[in-house]
Amino acid sequence: MDSIAMMQDHKPARTVHRDVYRSTKTYDFVEGLSCCFRQWRATHSHCSLVHGYALSFKFIFATHELDERNWCFDFGGMKEIKTWLKHMFDHTMIVAADDPHLDAFQGLADKGLVDLRIMPAVGCEATARYTFDHVAAWLANQIGERVWLESVEVREHDGNSAIFERRQG
Repeated sequence: MDSIAMMQDHKPARTVHRDVYRSTKTYDFVEGLSCCFRQWRATHSHCSLVHGYALSFKFIFATHELDERNWCFDFGGMKEIKTWLKHMFDHTMIVAADDPHLDAFQGLADKGLVDLRIMPAVGCEATARYTFDHVAAWLANQIGERVWLESVEVREHDGNSAIFERRQG
């Protein structure tokens, strides 16, 4: 095959565009999601001490096709998620499963002094991922594959936030 024929056979790939609709749902600081954390691995800072934040959560949902109402996602169906957020982050104490003082926190919980939640890891980024994993699984169970959770942003206050996203494809 001569070089001209080879060049004709090798055509550049055509770019395929797929529309994406996004919608957001935010549970802001006014929700009262105030909890305490202990980031025991932050031995260089005061974050290793028990401290608290009023958290806010922003969810970004995405789809290639809108539903029969021309919506990405019906936020009225998120009552379960709001209930879960309140269970996890409203007047609770969050510690990591590997915290070396977990027994002490469990003792406080046993005495009714803290409402303990144990997560795989603690920190704003870890909280964003933990929340993402929970909500993404819930969403897949509710809707299937038409809508996916694109990202979760967790804010500790106006100055600090962390975002976790899982890329499609």
